[in-house]
Amino acid sequence: MAFAWLQTPPRLDAGLVERWLEAERDQIALWLPVLLGTGIALWFILPDANGWRAVMTCGVGISLAGITLRAERRTGRTLIFGGLALALGCGLIWWRAERVASPVLNRPMISQFGATVRHVDVLAAKSQVRFLLVPDGNAGLPPLIRVTVDDENMPTVVAVGAHISLRARLVPPPGQAVPGGYDFTRAAWFQGLGAVGSGMGPVSVSAKTAEPQSDLRARLTAHIRTELPGSEGGIAAAFATGDRGGISKADEDAMRASGLTHLLSVSGLHITAVVAAAMFLTLRLLAFSPWLALRWPLPLIAAGAGALTGIGYTLLTGAEVPTIRSCIAALLVLIGIAIGREAMTLRLVATGALCVLLIWPEALIGASFQLSFAAITTIVGLHDNQALKAFLMRRDESFLRRLMRGVLGLAVTGVAVEIALAPIALFHFHQQGLFGAVANLIAIPLTTFVVMPLEALSLAADSLGVGAPFWWLTGKSLTFLLWLARQVAAMPGAIAIIPDVPVPAFTMMLSGMLWLLLWKTRVRFLGVLPIFAGAVLALSLPPPDLLVTSDGIHMAVRDDRGQMALLRPRTGDFMRDVLGKRSGTLEPIMDLDEAVGASCGRDMCRVAVTRNGRVWRIAATRSDYLLPWGPFMSACRDADILISNRRLPKSCTPAWIKADRDMLASTGGLAITLGPTPRIEMTRQSHDEHPWALIQRHNSAITARRKSQKSHTNGFLMNKPARVSEPQ
Repeated sequence: MAFAWLQTPPRLDAGLVERWLEAERDQIALWLPVLLGTGIALWFILPDANGWRAVMTCGVGISLAGITLRAERRTGRTLIFGGLALALGCGLIWWRAERVASPVLNRPMISQFGATVRHVDVLAAKSQVRFLLVPDGNAGLPPLIRVTVDDENMPTVVAVGAHISLRARLVPPPGQAVPGGYDFTRAAWFQGLGAVGSGMGPVSVSAKTAEPQSDLRARLTAHIRTELPGSEGGIAAAFATGDRGGISKADEDAMRASGLTHLLSVSGLHITAVVAAAMFLTLRLLAFSPWLALRWPLPLIAAGAGALTGIGYTLLTGAEVPTIRSCIAALLVLIGIAIGREAMTLRLVATGALCVLLIWPEALIGASFQLSFAAITTIVGLHDNQALKAFLMRRDESFLRRLMRGVLGLAVTGVAVEIALAPIALFHFHQQGLFGAVANLIAIPLTTFVVMPLEALSLAADSLGVGAPFWWLTGKSLTFLLWLARQVAAMPGAIAIIPDVPVPAFTMMLSGMLWLLLWKTRVRFLGVLPIFAGAVLALSLPPPDLLVTSDGIHMAVRDDRGQMALLRPRTGDFMRDVLGKRSGTLEPIMDLDEAVGASCGRDMCRVAVTRNGRVWRIAATRSDYLLPWGPFMSACRDADILISNRRLPKSCTPAWIKADRDMLASTGGLAITLGPTPRIEMTRQSHDEHPWALIQRHNSAITARRKSQKSHTNGFLMNKPARVSEPQ
């Protein structure tokens, strides 16, 4: 029936729209946070103030159009509030970006300074400690910086509130290395972070005035890791305090590939488990007293105990934005219980999203916000379906049939959630575990009903000195959880990877899913069209053939066998991972010396790749030594694309692109697809007026001026003396 309706839709007129909105009157309010988020998203997408003003003007214009249609009509009221939400979203994030403005370091530097510790993350798996520091006023540094220090340079445990002195190399917050990568500069802007860096030498503690709450969190984390060494202790600490620093990279990658990484961040699952446990225990304990059971509203008291427990757990785990968001959602559910409403509805989900966006509008573009609200919206929307409700409804039947019905319901829910989360995961991380529904079918009940209760019992038993048996059981359950993650991650085809999901494709898929989930009438099936169109667009784009980082130091090129190769053999694991995901491959990236058609020396590499019958010649410098002038100019003339982290002379003119330091300072990282119609993506746009982009361009100009003052020979920047040998 729905398909036939789509083939021959009825004639669109004002009366039809009014009747449709009347039929959907209970769903219209759900679109208020969506339109608010649309205004926020457009501010991030559009590059300049003219576009932002246009969005706000358009929103006001929609509201005025609603007024002309008479506010008492549902169409008019919908336009009025929808337009205002759109304009408010754009204005709110614009105001927020200006309000959080904070000084940012303009160039790399080495500094000796004193600072007060605001936050501490112990990265046990890396043998490092990460500090969020407030430098002293006379240090001449931004008001908030982040520094990572090796364990060997830490004389003692340092808690929040302590005053330390250290020497560190500091740099401005780095932006996207390549198009489609993570933009830390944008995240740092909203965090007020002015610099990041690494410690050099020992850290001295001059004062210890730790805050009790943070000291409790640090001591609890250390205690858990002492009882459970390795990644098991790291996961247990993540459940209790939100500290993920003790999980090894291999195990974290396995959790991500198996679709279980959401268990590692304190969010809805953990808050729900803690609140539900507090309510259950409170209700059961109070019910032992008949006098209390008959005279006091025990469910209301239990809801209050759950609320206080949820707030305390949020504070203990560091009160990060995702945890606060989950706590707000839990409190709304408890309020619904207290006033006798249904515990979980799409209206409560929409209210939670609206609260978060009004307080932290920048959260909208984060993967955490999108994943958590997409998951809960899918779950609630799916279980609101009448057919599924009828299937899962309690009835008189055997235990085995009831169990199988519940397992099937969980499986259907898991598959639906995985489908809903796939576009978001692919957009942000370029990969998605395909068997997450199966893994979560086991892992979520295991975590909720076994691991977390056992960990709570272990901590409680430690106060009596008898926690060892409980810790042993907790460790075994976590070992099984890690085994499950590794087994699922190792299955053939367990991970889907895509080099890039363009913003238009992502927008179409996300809007289509919202349309499908938030409406009730058959018009919701129209949401399938943008979902399909966005998926086709995302899958139709070929992976890039050439990736160049924004500093020009790293390059990855796809040879004629389709394998990616790196310019510099000593490239670190982090950059290899970034370039590998962005190129759409899970295989280890080889060195360019081993690529087909490549010829490399110590200072320069040349590689020829064939695309659609055309040979593209690519050359790149890979050292800081001055190259002999004659061979270098010959390489310039022969190359179609020349890449260097240095400023190249004007007389060096490759056939197509000269991606040297001057060009990359304005374009940022590059992703180039070769073919009949070459395509270039850049991380920076010259007309981008977002405050972090303006800071980046300003810092790049300062760096370029400083480097241009170094010694030159024939216009070619010489960082080191020339080698005697010729490049191969």
